[in-house]
Amino acid sequence: MIQEALQEIQRGTAEIIDSERIEKLLKAYFDEGKTYTVKAGFDPTAPDLHLGHTVLLHKLATFQKFGARIQFLIGDFTAQIGDPTGKSETRKQLSPEQIQVNAESYKTQVFKILDPEKTDVVFNATWLNELGSVGMLELTTTFNVARMLERDDFEKRYKSQTPISISEFMYPLLQGYDSVALKSDIELGGTDQKFNLLMGRHLQRTYAVGKEQAVLMMPILEGLDGVQKMSKSLGNYIGVEDAPNDMFGKVLSISDELMWRYFELLSAKSLKEIEEIKAGVRDGSLHPKKVKESLAHEITARFHSEAAATAAKSEFDKVHAKSQIPTDMAEFELEGPIWIAKALQECKIEPSTSQARRDIKQGAVKIDQVKVSDEQLQLESGEYVLQVGKRKFARAKVK
Repeated sequence: MIQEALQEIQRGTAEIIDSERIEKLLKAYFDEGKTYTVKAGFDPTAPDLHLGHTVLLHKLATFQKFGARIQFLIGDFTAQIGDPTGKSETRKQLSPEQIQVNAESYKTQVFKILDPEKTDVVFNATWLNELGSVGMLELTTTFNVARMLERDDFEKRYKSQTPISISEFMYPLLQGYDSVALKSDIELGGTDQKFNLLMGRHLQRTYAVGKEQAVLMMPILEGLDGVQKMSKSLGNYIGVEDAPNDMFGKVLSISDELMWRYFELLSAKSLKEIEEIKAGVRDGSLHPKKVKESLAHEITARFHSEAAATAAKSEFDKVHAKSQIPTDMAEFELEGPIWIAKALQECKIEPSTSQARRDIKQGAVKIDQVKVSDEQLQLESGEYVLQVGKRKFARAKVK
């Protein structure tokens, strides 16, 4: 049983530090029923999560199956600084009000994956506010500047004479101190968080907590393009709160190769089940499109419902397989006459008029299912179904 648990825990991981400790914790659970704590921190810098964020949540849910109590840490204090990881300049500070709104949004979204009965939602302002100026100064003595500058992003900024604020030096120390306050047994994070995660081990030693947390790192999930990491700013993301039709369609848009990556990191299917599916694709008994549809259904059902996933597939088949327009779409009232590029932007299916013009040139824009070639087209009064690509639709009523 322990080996089966370890196999599921190790699934898809990029690196584990102190796997022996994880095995001991599992043994104590299976032999004595002893629970242990697994921490993962999320800074509420935006109100919504995407599937890239849920890679950690799925791993936390796996630990819950094998005796862990999850410490879901919302960094309401550290969000005021902003994690400098991978940043080439100092982040802008968020207001406490915005942080609180985002934090509440996170709490709603994470329980679509985690078991709330086995999860403690904690906020690091609880203990970091109490640390006070003396405690903060003591914390700064636990690490030196030379070692801090060994960190890749800090080193690059220092060499290029890009400013680094003292508060950014504090961020890894504060994240590490979270593990001291919570006495975490294991901490999870992405591969880009290695420096911060190891700081937790260092500070648990320094503050004589009596344990050193094991560290488990997950890879960064590629976005829909299969190249760059999933990111809202890059537009290659699937949002946890995306509408069912959008979520289903986006999963189906990924490549056959990337599909297996998503199965490994996002599916609740066991490794054995996934291997059986792969074998079916290899021998031709399963078609990759049908397999991808099952993944799209699973993900959409998780964040919405079985009924919503089934309806999304039906709608997808209707729109894409039969070249029909969706049953439901957003409606907008516009003042006419209006330039087609401006109409696409105001109907929120293009981010800008320049992008709209590019898509028109590439033949990706349709009006009432007829391709548009004139990028200077003016829409007179009337009702139009505007379409960009295969998934973006809007009904425009031009007055």
